[in-house]
Amino acid sequence: MVATTDGLRVGSPRDERFFVNSAIIMTVLVVAGFSIQFLMGRSTFAAPLYVHAHAVVFMGWVALYLTQNILAGTGRIALHRRLGRLAAAWMVPMLVMGVVVTIAIARRGQVPFFFRPVQFIVMDILSLITFIGLAAAAIRLRRSTDWHRRLHLCGMCLLMGPAFGRLLPMPLMIPWAWEATMLACLLFPLAGVLADLWRDGRVHPAWGWGLGVIAVFVVVTEVITYSPAGVAVYRVATAGSPGAVVAPLEFPSPPPMP
Repeated sequence: MVATTDGLRVGSPRDERFFVNSAIIMTVLVVAGFSIQFLMGRSTFAAPLYVHAHAVVFMGWVALYLTQNILAGTGRIALHRRLGRLAAAWMVPMLVMGVVVTIAIARRGQVPFFFRPVQFIVMDILSLITFIGLAAAAIRLRRSTDWHRRLHLCGMCLLMGPAFGRLLPMPLMIPWAWEATMLACLLFPLAGVLADLWRDGRVHPAWGWGLGVIAVFVVVTEVITYSPAGVAVYRVATAGSPGAVVAPLEFPSPPPMP
């Protein structure tokens, strides 16, 4: 770890390569997941405007995450720092649009059939809150690059669920489809743990904190999903809409074959 002229610290070359490569792989998976859906006719540009706004905001974060890792990995710390201010502000519309789209899907009664409807609402909203918490901690520790990058990666892995949900054979994973996507998302921080062990012979504590926060998120999601509180949240969110007649804890019927 070496210091720069503005006080920030840059990791070792192998450390930098790991985070840049991880960001590239994450970006490719996100683009591949959504591209496949479009090519298969499962998504369309005829979607409502708020869906397009949601897509722009979330894909914008993916682009920011990739750019920030490349800037840090190539030593352009001053630009990385300036762009970081935009990234911090970007999380606000991410939370707003994420909640708007999640509730809209549930109200239309169009929750993906491999998710329990109440689980879909709970895990979508809580994953966003957990992501923002990890990203905020990473920003708070931005002068400790080793913590900063690891916590950001842990937060970013929580946003990979929709990509894996479009790449994995989700119908075959019922009733554990959501849990399967979470395991796939954890491949990135677990790869970081292995990279630390290979490179340094020890695991950086940031991984423990990041994975611990994710574990709490998973447990809280499961508890709320199967509690009266979760069902109550679903009833309130879908009141007066087609989604209100959908059983909160039952898997919806698959869409008819074309």
